[in-house]
Amino acid sequence: MIVLVTGASGLIGATLCARLVVEGHGVVRVVRGRAPNGLSKERTVVIDMAKALEPEDWLPHLVGVDAVVNCAGVLQDSARENTGKVHAVGASALFAACERAGVGRVIHFSAIGVDREQPSAFSASKLAGDRALMERNLDWVILRPSVVLGRSAFGASALFRGLAALPLVPTMPGTGRLQVVQLDDVVSTVLTLLSKDSPSRLTLELAGPEALTMSEVVARYREWLGWGRAKEFVLPGWIAAMLYRFGDLAGLLGWRPPMRTNAAKEIARGATGAFEPWKLATGIEPSSLASALAASPPTVQERWFAGLYFVKPAIFVVLPFFWIATGIVSLTTGWRSGVELLLGTAFEPLAGPAVVAGALADMVVGTMIAWRPTSRAGLWGAIAVSCFYAIAGSILRPDLWNEPLGPLMKILPILVLHFCALAILEER
Repeated sequence: MIVLVTGASGLIGATLCARLVVEGHGVVRVVRGRAPNGLSKERTVVIDMAKALEPEDWLPHLVGVDAVVNCAGVLQDSARENTGKVHAVGASALFAACERAGVGRVIHFSAIGVDREQPSAFSASKLAGDRALMERNLDWVILRPSVVLGRSAFGASALFRGLAALPLVPTMPGTGRLQVVQLDDVVSTVLTLLSKDSPSRLTLELAGPEALTMSEVVARYREWLGWGRAKEFVLPGWIAAMLYRFGDLAGLLGWRPPMRTNAAKEIARGATGAFEPWKLATGIEPSSLASALAASPPTVQERWFAGLYFVKPAIFVVLPFFWIATGIVSLTTGWRSGVELLLGTAFEPLAGPAVVAGALADMVVGTMIAWRPTSRAGLWGAIAVSCFYAIAGSILRPDLWNEPLGPLMKILPILVLHFCALAILEER
């Protein structure tokens, strides 16, 4: 078969594309940006579902396609994401195009529980997309997974690893139980349902065999990583609300933290469902979290990732603050000190303009690091500015290398931190 997969750079989509190729199928990968395709030679199409709102946007890419699997999804509205356009309007346009193009089968990923309760725009838009597909004259299957966990780590699977690395594990108040489901089981389900003799026009909940609290999920990961059980404490409600709001702010800046207000609303009702119909329709026995982890021993890379998970947001808060605050100080309370550094050098006549230029450069790179679409360029800009300061300082004021507070010496660890930030910048 030739299968078009939307959301092909996501947790489910990327793994599904790899499995399809291994089993001999042709794949058309639909991604929002220029995601790396690894060693795969499969066709990649760049389409933002939030902008592909008409069937005509999809029809040219459906020529010769036998089946479509829609894995596209976003957690919350932000500067770069729109739940309604991705889950409902864009998905509806795709389904209409599939009907017109004569696509044999459409498998659509929704979310567990959206038919019972819609506490946020995420679940409401998911349900709208489900209904749009049900209205089409297609062989469709709607899959509603619980929280999907796998070896690949971003979103919830990354968050659980990061929490497992903390010596004191915070517990969010008011969270429901989770029947977490394994990524391999989800992908195997899609492959089973793509076969011509499989059932269609049905909705299946993909839920694991046990209902766990978030603390129990984190404890399983901590045990898997070899760290034993950690002490836990419940965060006060106001602190939890503040953290979710910080997540919203990061979303407005283009980042994708899993802890946002939509997540808080969704997790409060939990993610549980009946897995028996899934098992009956496909013959797949869902794996427990403990058995899945036991079958995949942890590596040092897993421990590194878990340990760095919460270090990363700290870095991307501290670096913008450092650069922007440095610029503000240079233009205000530190103005005289900045000018005095250039007295007696070749730049003395231009001391004032030089301080202003340096301050503006600092604030620009800090702002670029904070804004996700420009963060990589901002980090390289910060490295370039730091190198310029080190070289210029060595020429104009070499005595600063011998200062007790080390104004030039401190550039070295600053450079290293920026290279570390570049190394862990990508989210998927």
